[in-house]
Order: sequence, then C-alpha cells, then structure tokens
Amino acid sequence: MAASQFVQNAWYMAAWAQEVPDGGFLARKLLGKPWLLVRSEQGDWAMLADRCPHRFAPLSRGKRVADTIACGYHGLTFGFDGACVFNPFGKDVPSAARVATYALVERYGALWFWPGDAALADPKTIPDFSFIEDAHDARDWLVMDVNYELISDNLLDLSHAEFLHTETFGVNGALFEFGVQSVTTDDDGSVWNRWDMPNSRAPEWATAIVGEGVPIDQWLHIRWNAPASLALHIGMARAGSNGADPIMPPMANPHILTPETDTTTHYFFTRGHGEEAAAMARKVFLEEDEPMICAQQQAMAGADFWDLHPVILPSDAAGIRARRRLMQMRRAEADQPTATPAV
Repeated sequence: MAASQFVQNAWYMAAWAQEVPDGGFLARKLLGKPWLLVRSEQGDWAMLADRCPHRFAPLSRGKRVADTIACGYHGLTFGFDGACVFNPFGKDVPSAARVATYALVERYGALWFWPGDAALADPKTIPDFSFIEDAHDARDWLVMDVNYELISDNLLDLSHAEFLHTETFGVNGALFEFGVQSVTTDDDGSVWNRWDMPNSRAPEWATAIVGEGVPIDQWLHIRWNAPASLALHIGMARAGSNGADPIMPPMANPHILTPETDTTTHYFFTRGHGEEAAAMARKVFLEEDEPMICAQQQAMAGADFWDLHPVILPSDAAGIRARRRLMQMRRAEADQPTATPAV
C-alpha cells in the first residue's frame, strides 16, 4: 500500500515452532525479505537472512550441516550467528562474509522476532497468548493476498460478521439490535474492542440448547497489540448469569498477522483439530473475508488509507486507534538515529 513502512521496534511472529523441521530449516519471506528459521542441536533458535553475501544465492538452496548452513552455489558455510565459518577456496574467510541475523524467541508455541533496535527487544512485551491449549487448539497458517493493516481493520470491526459470515458464525442480527460497544486502551498499549449483547436473541443453532425464544447473553471481545497481533474472545451464556452458565465453552483464538510484503500477509491462527475444522477456517478466511478485503485493496488502487478520507463510523473506533498507534510508532522511529539490529 502507498506510504507503507513496517514498524521496526515491535515483536512479529515468524512461524509456529512446529513448522521448523528437526535438523532442517524453514525458509519464509517476512517484512519483504527472505529469512531462514533454524533450531540448533542444543535447542536454541536462530533467524538468518536467506541470501549468501558472495553471489546472493538463497541459502535455502543449500543444506544444513550440524549447526551450520552451507551455500549450495559455492559452499561458503555460515554458523547460526551469521558468521562464515568455512571457505572451501582457502583458509581465509573474508570479514564481509556474514549474513544478517535477528534474535528469535519462542513463546506460546510461536517464534517471535524483533527487526529494530536489539537493545529495546524485551521478550516480556510479547503479547499474551497463553490461552492457546494443544488439547483443543490446532495451530494453522495461511497467506492472504492483502495488506496486513486492512486485515487488522477487518478483525477490529467485528460488526462485519453480520454481513460476511452469515453462513458461518454470524450472530443473527443480535449485534445491531442488542449490542453495546466499548473501546479501551490498556496501559501497555493493547486496544480492546468489546461488543456485549445482553439478553439477546440466540443464533438458530443455539435454540436447540436454550429453547425457542429464550434470550442469551453474547460477547465478542478482541484485543490488538502493535503491529498486528490480535486475540478474539467469544462467549455465550444464559441470560442474566453473568457468564457463569455458558451454553458453549468460551472461545479464545489468536489472529496474528505478519507482513510478507506490502500487499501480502502471513495469517497465524488456531482452530479445532481435524479436517472439518480446517475446512471451516478456510471458508471463513479465504472464501468470506479475503475476497472482500482483496476487492477493497484493489479499489484503493495503491492510495494511502488516510488520503482517501474514509468515512468513520462508531464501529471503526478500535481500528482507528490501532492505525493511529502505528502512525505514532513510525514517526517516532523516523525521528530516532538509525536503529541497531541484531547481528
């Protein structure tokens, strides 16, 4: 998108840890550049630029040898700290023969990297996704052909479920008829968009549980952390029980976005185990969400979001806060001396 600039001093998700093969590596484009994700024989994680500094061949076309990566073009071999450790053409190793690296941290079964100033990278500030449980959460991932901020907008405006997700998890008009929205920002910068629907009409599938015409309390709460890590909490309970009498187990799902490029996004999420749950997730994301957001991106024709003077509705409040926070972060980074990335 026009005027795009990736925030540097923030945690991004690179992959689920389970995606990296034992004794191998995972190649992935992140923030417009190719990277390798590896785990050492001692269990330490590393992230290396996927480009040999000799003739710029992708190291992913080479091979892993113990805790090194050997270039498949001319054999220069690099340790996981990025330094060249072997030159097959002589004993001397050129001082410039190293590849860029970022620290890679595992939290909640995910791998996180910080592309900005390494001195500011505090793993304690990685957003909390401790609610992920292997017993009922299968970790999944896909690429959407749209800019990550447009996907964040879509997630933060939960009212779109009434229109795009009528065949999957729409809430039967309850959001507009009974919904009360609140948007707040926590001290740590987390933006919350909460829709509560007390004493509301139950979706059709729920009437078999609670009875025809029996009201329920519903809630859709979503949390955003810069640059684009979101957590969605969904619940339904018998009306007036203050959530203590649920008609379904409360759900919490990560929706973690990392730009692949300016116009494509890695989308990390969890779902139920099994093929039926996998098919449902892809229907929601790829058949309902993505076509609309792609059409939106095409209609914007590369223009900056703000330059198009968007109409702002009350339901947009959380998305606008998130966009403004990213603008502030970009401006702060632009005003600072050149950051020192991890090497």
